[in-house]
Amino acid sequence: MHNNYQTEVAKRFTIYNSLFLDLPFDNIYRTGTLLPILTTSCQKGFENKKTPKEIIDQFFDDLMPSTNVKERQSLLFQFVQYVERQVVLFDSIEDAAFEKINDVKGKGSMNALISRAESDKKKEALIEKLKTFSIRLTLTAHPTQFYPGNVLAIITDLESAIRNNDLGNIDLLLRQLGKTAFINKEKPSPYDEAVSLCWFLENVFYKSIPDILVRVLRKLDIPLNEWDNPNLLRVGFWPGGDRDGNPYVTHDITESVASKLQETILKCLYRDLRKVRRRLTFKKVEPLMIEAEKGIYNTLYGGKKVFRSKEDLLKVLEEVREMINKHHEGLFVDLLDEFILKVKVFGFYFASMDMRQDSRKHEALWKEIIQVLEGPEGLKKYEAASEDEKIEKILSIKELPNTSDLNDEFHQEMLKSIASIKDVQKNNGEEGLHRYIISNSQSALHILQVYQLNKLILGKEGDLKLDIVPLFETIDDLAAAPGIMQQLYKNDIYKAHLKSRKGKQSIMLGFSDGTKDGGYIRANWSILRAKEELTKVSRNNEVSVVFFDGRGGPPARGGGNMHNFYASLGDQVENEEIQVTIQGQTISANYGKQVSCTYNLEQLLSAGLENHLYPSVENRLTDEQRELIDEMADISYQSYKEFKSHPQFVPYLEKVTPLKFFGKTNIGSRPLKRSKGEGMKFEDLRAIPFVGSWAQMKQNIPGFYGVGKAIEEMEKKGKIEQVKKLYNDSLFFKSLLGNSMQSLAKSFYPSTAYLKDSDSYGDFWNLMYEEYKRSYDKILEISNLNELLSDNSVSKESIEIREKIVLPLITIQQYAIQTMLENGKEDAVLQNLILRTMFGIINAARNAA
Repeated sequence: MHNNYQTEVAKRFTIYNSLFLDLPFDNIYRTGTLLPILTTSCQKGFENKKTPKEIIDQFFDDLMPSTNVKERQSLLFQFVQYVERQVVLFDSIEDAAFEKINDVKGKGSMNALISRAESDKKKEALIEKLKTFSIRLTLTAHPTQFYPGNVLAIITDLESAIRNNDLGNIDLLLRQLGKTAFINKEKPSPYDEAVSLCWFLENVFYKSIPDILVRVLRKLDIPLNEWDNPNLLRVGFWPGGDRDGNPYVTHDITESVASKLQETILKCLYRDLRKVRRRLTFKKVEPLMIEAEKGIYNTLYGGKKVFRSKEDLLKVLEEVREMINKHHEGLFVDLLDEFILKVKVFGFYFASMDMRQDSRKHEALWKEIIQVLEGPEGLKKYEAASEDEKIEKILSIKELPNTSDLNDEFHQEMLKSIASIKDVQKNNGEEGLHRYIISNSQSALHILQVYQLNKLILGKEGDLKLDIVPLFETIDDLAAAPGIMQQLYKNDIYKAHLKSRKGKQSIMLGFSDGTKDGGYIRANWSILRAKEELTKVSRNNEVSVVFFDGRGGPPARGGGNMHNFYASLGDQVENEEIQVTIQGQTISANYGKQVSCTYNLEQLLSAGLENHLYPSVENRLTDEQRELIDEMADISYQSYKEFKSHPQFVPYLEKVTPLKFFGKTNIGSRPLKRSKGEGMKFEDLRAIPFVGSWAQMKQNIPGFYGVGKAIEEMEKKGKIEQVKKLYNDSLFFKSLLGNSMQSLAKSFYPSTAYLKDSDSYGDFWNLMYEEYKRSYDKILEISNLNELLSDNSVSKESIEIREKIVLPLITIQQYAIQTMLENGKEDAVLQNLILRTMFGIINAARNAA
């Protein structure tokens, strides 16, 4: 793949990059001519241990000595704009070459897995697993998409033009890019976020998911009309339902987003149905097709629900199918079957919304409810009660007060939000919104509080048609999770609820706050152990457990190679479904085009199936291996805790990094931190700006800190050969270190080396740098590689080129930070310069936040 990458991406970028110089914009020739000189100055400057301020100042002194401060700053902004557009061009070139630089039919593809299963006589076992297996990719509302929608559209068109070698169109699109703003003037609303993601649903997932299903079923000789698992590949959706820390998500927003999702899928189905109808012009068939077409049209535009559910539409389509087979020798029935499959997969909801809220909000709501029902004395008694007594009290309440009886408007809104679930289910079907996720779950009480709220509002007359999903994130919460679920499974009321939900319990495990809380190794190891223990507890109680992973784009948030991650889990982790979050620029990078979406969905699907069909020693940890990882996790955790408790940890994030600027990027509707106070507290920091800030500084602490220390300590104990053997024998550990390599490869400590001499932050920076060097060296030693990612040449080359493109932005950002730190005061122009550099840096990294 190395030669392919050089030809299809690296050289093409060099050629197309030259087009920028001919664009008819003011000063662009000067900017484009000077930028390579600046890039070289940055490279040589950091090699010679110069500071960002020295590099930038010398660049101007050498080339433009007569310019004043204002003129110099103006040119820096022009450099930023130019580099931003270079990143877009590079993204588009890489996307256009996707199938040439990735083995789309090789390892990890369904094509390869089916061929392997057939040769190993496991085809029937594969088919049986497919009947019950499910992948659910959930698009979240988390604000990490730094490209506004209009730029994403240009990238899509540019990728197409590059794929077709259409030089004239490429030139026109680069001109459009030059005149298009990269910053949203205002923060998007939660509804705006939903609309943005609907673009991906309509233009990518609607095409990719049926394409995979049709190919897989046909290769396995399964007739499309006989397939009975429409949930094999499906999409989840958080915008409009994720209330955790986002006061702008209201019940009205939830209902509006649900309507938008239905409108979007009906438009897709209507367009496709018209295409199918053009072929089905036969006697007794055409009238039925017209009925179906008019039914969708009137449901969509006519103001009346002709079809109230997908079942109503399917009834007509099945009649069409019967007529084709009975009277017209099955002509074009395959075309109809493909359309029916889309209706079954996407229904009238397109993507399943989740509702999510923090456990502390439910606790506060219940306290007000009890006070309204039983007065101050009742509340006092409740607060003094044990957990079991609180559970008994809450489950004994048969009627909630009227919403208007509550004084707290936020609590009123919470009750209205729960009530809106019924409206969404009525309009979009139960699949449209059937889960309530509880962030910060720390006890059985937290889960039963949510169960009872929903039961009293939605299920008073019968079973509650809603799954209650705890989210365990911190290291302590992950350790407590098996005990909490055991307590729940033994509760008679909750046991009855699970029975009504077909004995299935979904549990969400979050990487973000785990890594932020306990460091890289400890978080990943804690999650695997929690999954194993939760599997054991669930199986013992005859509950089918489904794990929902809150994984982000970068390794620090659980990202990295998903195929290896899911293939490495072993048979001690329940494997009926794979559910995972995907967000921000990771959506556009990995699932933004049909070819990349298809590839990455197949990688997920084949990983889960492979784990079932081919259990191996590589993904089944021995007791000795577990002890080794546990020992390393403890060392790493202790190292990270000491680092986190350093007196400069929070001040560094607040005063040095661009953390505070994330709230000004206007990329998401959610506030920067959970609390409303002015001061910054570590526990209030959201994981995305936390991880993103380290990425901006090119330090990537959450993705590796403690790894080097752990390996070094094992070496001191004479266990280094055991660790090397662990790397070679365990896919879990190999994936863990492989993802950490990505974090290290995207780090660049010379750009912040000026901080080592700072009175305030010198010791702190040296701590980071020492661990970076240690982790870098030790991971290479363990993996027996000469360079980071040398076993993955495509990733390695992509990262190297991207980092070179944004090196001027990194330098300019640090120049602004260094200048303000040295001057001891903030400067509006320099702050704006920092803000403007953030977009290019994050977009180039593609999965840095």
